[in-house]
Parts: sequence; C-alpha cells; structure tokens
Amino acid sequence: MIATLDRVVELVEQTLDGPMELAALARRAGTTEYHLRRMFSSLAGMPLSEYVRRRRMTLAAAEVLGDGELLDIAVHHGYGSTEAFGRAFRAVHGASPAEVRRDGGPLRTQPQLRFRLTVEGSAPMDTRITDRPAFTLAGHAARVPLIHEGVNPHIQAHIAAIEPSEHARLKQLGDTEPRGLLQVSADVDPDAREGTPLTYLHGVALADAAAAPDDLDTIEVPAGQWAVFRVAGEYPAALQTAWAATATDWFPSNPWRLRPGPSIVAVLDRADDFTTATCELWLPVERA
Repeated sequence: MIATLDRVVELVEQTLDGPMELAALARRAGTTEYHLRRMFSSLAGMPLSEYVRRRRMTLAAAEVLGDGELLDIAVHHGYGSTEAFGRAFRAVHGASPAEVRRDGGPLRTQPQLRFRLTVEGSAPMDTRITDRPAFTLAGHAARVPLIHEGVNPHIQAHIAAIEPSEHARLKQLGDTEPRGLLQVSADVDPDAREGTPLTYLHGVALADAAAAPDDLDTIEVPAGQWAVFRVAGEYPAALQTAWAATATDWFPSNPWRLRPGPSIVAVLDRADDFTTATCELWLPVERA
C-alpha cells in the first residue's frame, strides 16, 4: 500500500495540469479507487482532492508572480475561469492572485508528499472477519457533517431527540448481527473530508427487510464480508483511534481492502455517563 500511495503522488505530479486517471492506477495496483482514496485520506491527513488542489496552487503561485495573464494561468491549471481559479487560490494561500501579484505574498507551499514505512502496530487489534448475508438497517436517520475527532454534536442532538421508549422499541426489533443499538454512517465521501455530509442512522439490524415498520428509515445492506474490530476505552476517543489504526496498521498488514458500504458501530457495553464503552466497529471489506 505504501508503494501504491507513492505512485499516486507521482501521478498527481504528472497530471497537475489535467485530469488524473486514479481509477486506472488503482486497477494496475490491484485495488479500487474507493479504497485508495480512503487510505490516502487516513494516512496523509487530508483528502486526495485537497492535496491535488494544494499542489496545483503551489505551482500556480510561481506563475502568478510572473507576467502571464491570469486567465491563461487559470486554464493551464484546469480552471475554466479566473473566478474559479481565484477561489481555489485564496483557499490555499489566503489571498487572491491579484493581491499576491501586487504584494508578493502571502504564499503557503504544499511540499510533495512522501510516504514512509514506520514500525508501529505494537498494540494488537482484536479483529474477526465475518461473512454476512444481506440485511437491513432500520431506525432514525439524519444528514450530518463528518467530524473526525471528538463528539459530533449533530449526531448527539439527533439521538437526544429520540424518545426513550423508541430506543426500547428498536432494541426489540433487532434480530441479527450486528446486535444491539447501532450507530451507522453511510454515504460517506470517499475522501472522508471533514465537514462533508453523511447519512447517520441510529437503529438496529434486521434479517428481513419486510420486518421494518413503515415509520422507520432503512438502508439495504448487500451480502458481503466484514472486518469487525472490538474496542474498549474512552468514548468516543478510543473508537476514533481504532478507526485511524485500521488505516495505519491493519489494512497495510492484511490482504483486505475497504469496499463501499456503511460503517457500523455496535455498542456492547457502556458507562452510565457514556464516557467509556466497549464497541464493535464493523467495516465492509473484500479480499485485496
């Protein structure tokens, strides 16, 4: 995976002034664009799309400081207008092209990334692979922004608005794995960009889609394999740390890759104030 990500970085450099054929690279590397984007985002600390934009604007800054027409510079870097180019330029540098041309700055440089293998993984990860038939997730859904660290207040407010009696009803409905009340994240941006919308569902798993009451939102989950990670500790910090470790430690060390689908958290046990919990993190996978 490290070598593949370095090839992605090389591909970015070769196509900064045009479209990037990431899907073709993924096929040659024996993986998928979806998995590649998710791993890049997790390991680089930024989405691939953001890295591409930063690199393009780093190179564009040198041209802006020259005498060329701004429209020509914009087109050269893949933008159809000076307005679109100006917005991207300001988002990276904090100033417009005209201001930088006049004042010489400010400029923020994005160096070319290099992925390096480090020795980690000293803490074993409690994992199992399970093959599940199709099932249905049923519960109460909402569109919320993606937040990588800490409590997501939008999810917190959504759960708080559900009546206690409804939690009890949902628990009685669930009849298959993953067991218990579930925290489901679906329709996540492949780049996993902070603030992008996702569908959050608070609910349970049903073996039969027909068993879902009409007043509940549903997500149909096709048959497939899942990597299940058992996590115990501070909530949600331990869970978020485990999520990151799947990218840095587990996937590079195992013959599996992410496939499109929802990620699911099953809370097995928790403190009364929910400061600590034992959970299972379910991720849809396929053999690499």
